[in-house]
Amino acid sequence: MSETVPFLLTAGSLVLVLALAHRPLGDYMARVYSSPRHLRLERGVYRLVGVDPDGEQRWPVYLRALLAFSAVSVLALYLLQRVQEHLPLSLGFAAITPDQAFDTAASFVTNTNWQSYSGEAAMGHLTQMAGLAVQNFVSAAVGMAVAVALIRGFARSRTDRLGNFWVDLTRTCLRILLPLSLVAAVVLVALGAVQNLHGFTEAHTLAGATQAVPGGPVASQEAIKELGTNGGGFYNANSAHPFENPTAFSNWFEILLLLVIPFSLPRTFGRLVGDLRQGYAVVATMGAIWLVAVAAMFTVESMHHGAVPSAVGASMEGKETRFGVGASSLFAVSTTMTSTGAVDSFHDSFTSLGGGITLFDMQLGEITPGGTGSGLYGILVLAIVAVFLAGLMVGRTPEYLGKKLAPREMKLASLYILVTPAVALIGTGLALALTGPRGSILNPGAHGLSEVLYAFTSAANNNGSAFGGISVNTHFYNTALGIAMLAGRFLPIVFVLALAGSLARQVPVPATEGTLPTHRPLFVALLGGTIVIVTGLTYLPALALGPLAEGLHR
Repeated sequence: MSETVPFLLTAGSLVLVLALAHRPLGDYMARVYSSPRHLRLERGVYRLVGVDPDGEQRWPVYLRALLAFSAVSVLALYLLQRVQEHLPLSLGFAAITPDQAFDTAASFVTNTNWQSYSGEAAMGHLTQMAGLAVQNFVSAAVGMAVAVALIRGFARSRTDRLGNFWVDLTRTCLRILLPLSLVAAVVLVALGAVQNLHGFTEAHTLAGATQAVPGGPVASQEAIKELGTNGGGFYNANSAHPFENPTAFSNWFEILLLLVIPFSLPRTFGRLVGDLRQGYAVVATMGAIWLVAVAAMFTVESMHHGAVPSAVGASMEGKETRFGVGASSLFAVSTTMTSTGAVDSFHDSFTSLGGGITLFDMQLGEITPGGTGSGLYGILVLAIVAVFLAGLMVGRTPEYLGKKLAPREMKLASLYILVTPAVALIGTGLALALTGPRGSILNPGAHGLSEVLYAFTSAANNNGSAFGGISVNTHFYNTALGIAMLAGRFLPIVFVLALAGSLARQVPVPATEGTLPTHRPLFVALLGGTIVIVTGLTYLPALALGPLAEGLHR
């Protein structure tokens, strides 16, 4: 097929660069989180916040600091939207309505970046920069801080201390995200992305009409949007817009940005626990599932039945001709497997089975490789479950990295796994059961169910991408999805930090002949199977009524 060779070259070069970046970036992040030295700028931040950077915290204190910071962030972003018409660089836009402002504040603080508005027609430059872009940094940093706290739970023993949230947050922003974003923004500007503070420019279309085209600080926001697995677009068309994503190479570069930190964090994990083989096992599991999903998406989008797709050799509806099926498939899988939510094509216009793959990617828990930090701590929880299942098979008390997995640890891991599907499915059920929300569905039948399921799956998993076909800028959806985003973000974090605290207090158990090796291919297969069966198949009945039914019907 005509697209196969370009697709293989694009995917192959991406895998090669990710493999080359895995070691240096992973080791650098490990040094950032283990260094005893505080930079001068960081000390200024600590004095401003009023914290002792050398004072470590127990997990409840770490959690309270995280929740307090996030609550203040939600309130600040909400207020910024409500008063934006009175602020500089507002471009004449009115204040955001209360329900939409709540939805947007919850969205960006939870690293979801779901948008029920058109960015270029609703948000002024100051709101975009001081509100949304700032949250792109700190929400990503929160996820990475939680991941590092869990790693310390595995690495430490006989202690109730997990580090300091304020130190982890500050170092992540200043030493990791900010430098990488600066480099990425310069590259995007060089590739043609817009970066200015202009208002609207009048452009003349080919049909002779005029159109007001807004400029703005696009490249800088695009860089952290992808690097922090955020996803909120400066423009409504997101990464399909040529001002955000000008060329095929910039498209490849943006996919690299959203994958590079999640695929490098397992190296950080292996380095900090003192066994690099553990990191290799985790990244191998992530990579294997990601590759299978990419191959499956390209196959169903390239070989879909139907007169027109058969004639042209692919299903191009909803895809940018600049990118084609291959790059669009690669972007769609990467964005739904990393909790990014950025899109360079319209997922609702994918084939029914292709759309089902994007849904299933999110329903796996977005841990392959997952969001910045959230992917790593999610897959480590699944690793605990996999070890527990292996222990049941041989009748042995399970151990992972020298820590016994007692009833407390397994209860916390189980709660972590159950909370996100519960939020997504309960929200979907309410939207389908209530008369008002049902009126927002423009495509009744199996596809309409898929659209609603996609919305709540995206919100609960903190992804942010969406199917079209439903009117989500309503009181119900703005409120319900905002609550789903908050619950899907912070309830799992509670269980992860409690788990980290429990592990850190334990006395390490020496490995014996009966200890399950967790660095070999057998464990990679076991972990991959656990991910697919325990998390993904939770949604099978809903998938059967939605994309699977639609795909088999056609």
